[in-house]
Amino acid sequence: MLELKNLKKSYQEPDGGELPILDVPSWSVDEGEQVVVVGPSGCGKTTLLHIIAGILRPTSGQVLIDGWNTALLTESERDQFRARRIGYVFQTFNLLPGFSALENVQLGMAFSGRGSDKKRAIDLLERVGLGHRLHHKPGQMSVGEQQRVSVARALANKPKLVLADEPTANVDVGNQQLVVDMLRNTCRDENVALILVTHSPAVADQFDRVDLLTDVNLVAKRKLAEQDRSVLEG
Repeated sequence: MLELKNLKKSYQEPDGGELPILDVPSWSVDEGEQVVVVGPSGCGKTTLLHIIAGILRPTSGQVLIDGWNTALLTESERDQFRARRIGYVFQTFNLLPGFSALENVQLGMAFSGRGSDKKRAIDLLERVGLGHRLHHKPGQMSVGEQQRVSVARALANKPKLVLADEPTANVDVGNQQLVVDMLRNTCRDENVALILVTHSPAVADQFDRVDLLTDVNLVAKRKLAEQDRSVLEG
């Protein structure tokens, strides 16, 4: 379903040099598979998700999703591809402040080109415990409630792949398991691949496959080795 080949991402520094962020020779996720990605801050987790989603273009390499090499698409083509095939749970929610919870979820459906399914939108919001907040705008909801709306929105368009960047980080302890269960159960029932980034051992321990990004990303692996060497020499 997803395959990364010789994927590299770097940024140009003010002095003209290159700052490498990702160097992933090979990494893949099967259709319907659920994977957790863990690793220390700064190892490239969010950048990896952004490249898979098509928000960022890789410096080089291939991003193969459902048979498409999205690295070759234009920005507008990647936007359309993401709207139709990928659901994304952002750390910062990215909800539209002028729209209600229900409208935010329905808007995600509209971008997919399949039209809006109000019944599905309501069902998803009810499953994250927000049936009583359908018509509330983001500013009228807690941070944790906004995060749960973003989870419902990511699943709204029946994607082939869901990317979740710390989906429980801003959710109160009592609702964290609800969010994880909704993501996992909906993806399982609809045969959707799930890639979830987390710092929570309690969340990661629920998954059969947990990948350490410092093993996958050679840039992070080298950085970690240098840090370990500095500690030993110090």
